[in-house]
Amino acid sequence: MVFIHDTRVSLQAAAQLVNTLPGFGDADRLQTLTDLDEYLDENRYSGIVVRDESQLASLRSIRPRLRELWEVDRDNAVDLVNALLHDGRALPRLVRHDDLDWHIHATADDAALSTRILVETAMAFVDVIRSDEYDRVRICSADDCDSVYIDYSKNGSKRYCDTGNCGNRMNVIAYRQRKARETA
Repeated sequence: MVFIHDTRVSLQAAAQLVNTLPGFGDADRLQTLTDLDEYLDENRYSGIVVRDESQLASLRSIRPRLRELWEVDRDNAVDLVNALLHDGRALPRLVRHDDLDWHIHATADDAALSTRILVETAMAFVDVIRSDEYDRVRICSADDCDSVYIDYSKNGSKRYCDTGNCGNRMNVIAYRQRKARETA
């Protein structure tokens, strides 16, 4: 499964934003302007980025809406994606700027950052849906984690997120359980 660069970047940024939500005893990881700066330093967005309390509140407010995309199947995602595109007044166009080759922008450059993120995520999920790869939109299988990710592995076998060392932790637990059964 190969997604074009801007699709992959948007999917990763959306997953990272969703994973700032509190869960399983983890604190909310998007509470301060420093948290916002860290997110925006890792995820480049063109257009107006002001990094203030208002923008922080706006990004915090869209996280549950993005999370929904990981909680539904492919067919039910269509309505969510269409609503995101409609609400963002998406009008796709090809652009080239900075060091990026031709890619799609679907909102005005002066649209609110939260609107741009919602629409960019929706456009990325259009690619996921159209390529019939929605089974790669996943929630971590670890017992104590609900982080989201996109499985980019060749065979689609990834079960754990990359946010909390879940794969290694679950393998250690399974190993210890096997050893306990062997000695019992």
